[in-house]
Amino acid sequence: MAGRIHPRNIADLFREAAGAFGDRTAFATRKKDGGFDPTSFRELHERGRNLATGLIALGVEPREHIALLADNRLEWIVCDCAVQLCGAADVPRGTDVTESEIRYILEHADTRLAFVENAATLAKLRQSRVSGLRHVIVMDSAFEKTEDTLRMADVEASGKELRAGGDRRVEARLEAIRPEDLFTLIYTSGTTGTPKGVQLTHANMISQIRNLPLELLPDDRALSILPIWHSYERVFEMLAMSNGVSTYYTTIRHLGEDLHSVKPTVMCSAPRLWENLYHKIFTNVEKATPARRALFHLAYRSAVKVKRARRFFSGQQLDLAGRSLAETFALLVRHLVNLAIFTIPYRTLDGVVLKKLRGVVGGDFRGTISGGGALQPHVDEFFNFIGIPVLEGYGLTETSPVLAVRTWKNLVIGTVGPLYPETEIRIVDLNTGEVLYPNIRHPGRGRGLRGEIHAKGPQIMAGYYKDPENTARILKDGWLNTGDIGLMTFNDCLKIVGRSKDTIVLLSGENVEPLPIENKLTESTLVDQCMIVGQDQKFLGALVVPHLDAFRAAGLEADSVTSLAEDETARSLVDAEIRRMVSAETGFKAFERIGSWQFVPKSFEIGDELTATLKIRRHVVTDKYAPLIASMYS
Repeated sequence: MAGRIHPRNIADLFREAAGAFGDRTAFATRKKDGGFDPTSFRELHERGRNLATGLIALGVEPREHIALLADNRLEWIVCDCAVQLCGAADVPRGTDVTESEIRYILEHADTRLAFVENAATLAKLRQSRVSGLRHVIVMDSAFEKTEDTLRMADVEASGKELRAGGDRRVEARLEAIRPEDLFTLIYTSGTTGTPKGVQLTHANMISQIRNLPLELLPDDRALSILPIWHSYERVFEMLAMSNGVSTYYTTIRHLGEDLHSVKPTVMCSAPRLWENLYHKIFTNVEKATPARRALFHLAYRSAVKVKRARRFFSGQQLDLAGRSLAETFALLVRHLVNLAIFTIPYRTLDGVVLKKLRGVVGGDFRGTISGGGALQPHVDEFFNFIGIPVLEGYGLTETSPVLAVRTWKNLVIGTVGPLYPETEIRIVDLNTGEVLYPNIRHPGRGRGLRGEIHAKGPQIMAGYYKDPENTARILKDGWLNTGDIGLMTFNDCLKIVGRSKDTIVLLSGENVEPLPIENKLTESTLVDQCMIVGQDQKFLGALVVPHLDAFRAAGLEADSVTSLAEDETARSLVDAEIRRMVSAETGFKAFERIGSWQFVPKSFEIGDELTATLKIRRHVVTDKYAPLIASMYS
């Protein structure tokens, strides 16, 4: 069976995959009855060629920008294939895009042709009144053609007819693609300000395919659930195609059912998925009989002891400070003792207890690549210890996106893994600008020192479209300032500790990174989401989204956040949890403690308080809950 292919550009990827993997399933779409309708690599390429020919006939020029306003579906990938084969670049966005965003993005990107998913998205486009559009093509085959729109099926059919007559302009376009040409122009949803158009080239994406450090197999099955327009899910689908992996489109609503029917082996995911599953598992444990609870805790404790010992002996235990010979010897003895005590209980209970937990993801799961946000440490440890490998990665839209990722052979919990091949980073002191890592004068030093992460490599964007000022601010001499704070561990993995832009400066002058505190608070089963505030204040505050099910399990009536906020018992429980979770005993300094907090009335949601990759849009939350925040400091 064919292994990984090595395309020259993304258009060539579709052609090479069709030749190498032929009639194997490339993508599968969920049907109403729960089954899946497969499309082969060969069929995908053929449909893409036909549609591309139709687009060229409509006047699409090489290097033109074409909007794709749609969510995950087969037609999306067919359109992407066609755009690449035209030698053009797509401007993707999901259907949750607002009318103002549509107008800004499409006009700023100079788009003259747009694909929209359905009538509802078309209505948004019409309301946005974008200037300069020549053609609008609707993906939904059930859509009735109108005077100002075309149907994708009709454009595809016209291209097929032209190709039957000998039209080979697609092949000529493919040969003319240059490595520096754009394959996509992605507008970041952003945690602040106006969206910026990230220019990613064919060379950027091909470097991600070329340097993949993970082993993906042609027999692998992947579930696709994250937004395909985002660079993280998109690169995963390109990687899947280059390795002959079959991708199945699912939704949050059908995820549980499809995990069991598809039995995926790999999956691209966001931390929120695992956080929800973690809470669900522990809620069920609390409801179980005392005997079952005891069995679970013994099984998990045994797994923790054995897995930590194995990680120590394989060099995969988190090392932030380096170890002396004496410390190493002490750890060696401790882990040997743990192996001697817990190996038999672990092997006995793994098949009885933990195997059932692993069955939640289908039974054939080899692992997930989690990205788009920080994975909470307790969630990270839990799934890796019970035998569901979570390979956390790190990157930005501006870096195509991967800069670092764990692998099955190098899985250091608490880090985002070793650097992607051909990638360089430097850790820069925020105050002095000094490069802390790598230390040129003292090679080998600089590990364990935290600072701002700057990155360099073939995956770095070409710049922001029509925005030289912001490009120059973030990109200098090939080095991209990520805005993230991190360090290199002593086992050469990257650890992210916060955002330089998110840093809270208290009146006392102390700098506080909110992310570690937020991660710690959400370890509590009572806290679903939270955001730390306190800029220019005497102390930190917290906005808390409660986990209503946990309060119900504690015997409280929790019909809504409003009723909960008025319940003194509920507030006392949260007070106690905050004091317990963020304290000197858990490693937090005095100025990092929470001085006040408030419940927020609803969960943080994508498109409002959260970006598409589930990062908190702190400026949105701050503005939206300004009175609530002010009440904490009155």
